[in-house]
Amino acid sequence: MVIGLTGVAAAPAGPVQLKQSTIGRVWQIAEVDAMAEIAAKVAKLPGDMRQQFGPRHRWSALRAAALDPAPADRVRSVIPFYTLDFDVKLPDGRMLYPKGYSFNPLTYVKLPQRLVIAHPRDLSWALRTARPSDFVIVTAGDPIELTERSGRAIYLLEERMKTRLGLTVAPVIVAQSGRKLILSEFGPFSRAKKMRPVR
Repeated sequence: MVIGLTGVAAAPAGPVQLKQSTIGRVWQIAEVDAMAEIAAKVAKLPGDMRQQFGPRHRWSALRAAALDPAPADRVRSVIPFYTLDFDVKLPDGRMLYPKGYSFNPLTYVKLPQRLVIAHPRDLSWALRTARPSDFVIVTAGDPIELTERSGRAIYLLEERMKTRLGLTVAPVIVAQSGRKLILSEFGPFSRAKKMRPVR
């Protein structure tokens, strides 16, 4: 049955025959199946990662960049300029962008979600404040444990992100506005208005 804008239309009386055709050249897929590749790599990992890497609290990958607590509400803007630390050349050797070239990535891309960055003690505030599409990022703690407790994906703040975004305090919400980022910092009074314990 087909439903159109003007109402319900009758279904075809019998099966519909589709004609298969090929336009242009066709090649076999050369890439390895992504799921098969992941499964093969996982099969080579030890059954218990702690035997190879030790307890999770000692993993260097789970060390977050620290931020001081925000003393008061403040809104500021940042332009996240990026400077190339290598030459970008075309295959024929011609220079496309030289080392030292600076540009604003927000000229070319749109940040589709906000970043809600908080210390774990303010996670209740962050979860209540974050929209479903926002990334929730913490400045300390175990993001795997926090994800399991909260039921929402929690990420760690990396030093590189802290530097690139000009972050100094938390909690802070980072959102794009045109070609700049707006950093909204929340002091103790604002945080207290939205506190709720995380189960």
